[in-house]
Amino acid sequence: MSTNAGARISPRPFLKWVGGKRQLLGELRARVGQASFTGRYHEPFVGGGALFFDLYCTGLPGRKKAYLSDSNKRLIEAYEGVQRDVEGLIRRLNKHKAAHGKDYYYEVRGEVPDNPIARAARLIYLNKTCFNGLFRENSKGGFNVPMGNYKNPMICDAPNLRAVAEALCRVKVEQRPFASVLDEARPGDFVYFDPPYDPVSKTSSFTAYHKGNFGEESQRELAEVFGELTKRGVRALLSNSYTPLIRKLYGGRGHTVEKVHAARMVNSRGDRRGKVAEALVRNF
Repeated sequence: MSTNAGARISPRPFLKWVGGKRQLLGELRARVGQASFTGRYHEPFVGGGALFFDLYCTGLPGRKKAYLSDSNKRLIEAYEGVQRDVEGLIRRLNKHKAAHGKDYYYEVRGEVPDNPIARAARLIYLNKTCFNGLFRENSKGGFNVPMGNYKNPMICDAPNLRAVAEALCRVKVEQRPFASVLDEARPGDFVYFDPPYDPVSKTSSFTAYHKGNFGEESQRELAEVFGELTKRGVRALLSNSYTPLIRKLYGGRGHTVEKVHAARMVNSRGDRRGKVAEALVRNF
């Protein structure tokens, strides 16, 4: 990527997100290439959007219509803020950067602005300064992650935000449940699912990225949606934990379940971080 003044840069995720796919991009990119889809691109659990931005930089799905969605209202507001008023968002983030400190962090965490661009800036600010970049809400929908210990957090990466805004200019961004992809996807389209992962143990679960949890019942519903897309001739790829439940839900149904490994760094204990087995499920 060029660093010359005025040079265009490649967009990358503007949020840190638990389960982000940078470690798996090579594997994912290869599977997308195998899909050879001719239609539109759908990502119902957009999260940090690592795969979308990676594909955009290769020209795909830049030349196709793309649909990015998530059930997390605050996350979608952040995407909409970048998409609709990136300069206003940058100005607000610079104000957060100038005022950042412990007292200020908890003041921002405790108040939700009425203005949608201010809410988008709030989420990005908290994401860049909270512990481990976690997004976690309590049962009332309140953000409850403590402040992280960063010397100089990147609160406002203006060049990347502008590049992201350009990448999103032809994208439909919506807050909606993952099952609604059945209302949009048609034969020849491609869908990538990156849901909250099935926990590998009772103590490793992190499914509360918004006030509703994503447990076994949701995993089963997702598997049914995946199967319906297969019947309709929609190309689908899914990443998840390589657990008995996931292998049972997707194995033996005309789907390919592959075991890959990716680094995971979100753990309070450093000796429990490292490479973990993940599943890539595809119907092509």
